[in-house]
Amino acid sequence: MEQNVTEVVAQHWAVGLFVLAVIALCVFMIAVSSLLGGRSQGRSKTLPFESGVVGTGHPRQRFSVKFYLVAMLFVIFDIEAVFLFAWAVSVRDVGWAGFWGAAVFIVILLAGLLYDSRVGALEWAPKPRTKPKP
Repeated sequence: MEQNVTEVVAQHWAVGLFVLAVIALCVFMIAVSSLLGGRSQGRSKTLPFESGVVGTGHPRQRFSVKFYLVAMLFVIFDIEAVFLFAWAVSVRDVGWAGFWGAAVFIVILLAGLLYDSRVGALEWAPKPRTKPKP
């Protein structure tokens, strides 16, 4: 079943027209923005925009390792929530074996969370200093 070129063009002309329209629109937007864009210069134009707030501090500011630890724990527990969601969607299909598997999984998660809270991994803010009693 060979198709000649005119049949292929007749079947796929809309895709080609769409691609050309997208390219033309991109060229148009770039050209108009370069023609109408602002050309003012100044000290405030070179500063990064921080949601309307003037930036303070050095851009290479150091953060505590506890901050990154809390971020990693969040990602880990967030991914585990995805696994539990997948289990919740198929709970009727997996039966009691799936229920007990998810229960063991949740117990392991809770044990890890309890361990993290006991060793202070979830406390990433510095502890307030207390004044010694006289």
